[in-house]
Amino acid sequence: MSLSRKNLGLIAAAAALAVTAPLIAQQAPSKPGARDAARITGGSYTVDNEHTLVRWKVDHLGITPYLGIFGQITGSLTLDPKNPNAAKVDVTIPVAKVTTASPGLTAHLLKAPAAAGGKPDFFGPTPADARFVSTAVVADAAAGTAKITGNLTVNGVTKPVTLDASFYGAATMPKEMGGGEMVGFEAKTTIKRSDFGVNMGIPLVSDEVDLEIVAAFVKK
Repeated sequence: MSLSRKNLGLIAAAAALAVTAPLIAQQAPSKPGARDAARITGGSYTVDNEHTLVRWKVDHLGITPYLGIFGQITGSLTLDPKNPNAAKVDVTIPVAKVTTASPGLTAHLLKAPAAAGGKPDFFGPTPADARFVSTAVVADAAAGTAKITGNLTVNGVTKPVTLDASFYGAATMPKEMGGGEMVGFEAKTTIKRSDFGVNMGIPLVSDEVDLEIVAAFVKK
């Protein structure tokens, strides 16, 4: 049986792939992190503010949800993997750095009051940072989840809030990625913005605000 040039080319390509594929697989980098609590040594951590954010979501006119984010968050975490209920978290969120997909909306959120001495529609041009300080942690270490209760201060008003948090991953970072131990979490909660004095547009824009937090920490 004779082989055409086309068939010979296919056979050669398959042979080359069989040889090179294992080499490519060996060279491909692997993720340093995993959802493995045994990788957490515990101690004091600081927020990795380049990989930590709070996403907020409101209902807009009953037609679509609308999303925005707060970034450049700072803060600290104290964590003992043998006693997760003793964990403490304290984070500060710069409201002035709010981001949305609409430049007009972002400007409105930070717009000054229409009249001198009046109240802004939302946060105003020089809003104070928001802050969350935990007061209690109830962890299910086996499931990697916890309820974190604390005081949330927004717009000068402080209210108790409970976060549903979950462990996402941990790693000892390679030197080329900065080194050190990192740990990450996700958390969710819902607040009412009217509780914090932000009433503009209710109910056309929902009072309820869903918050989703992605938090990365680096061991000091």
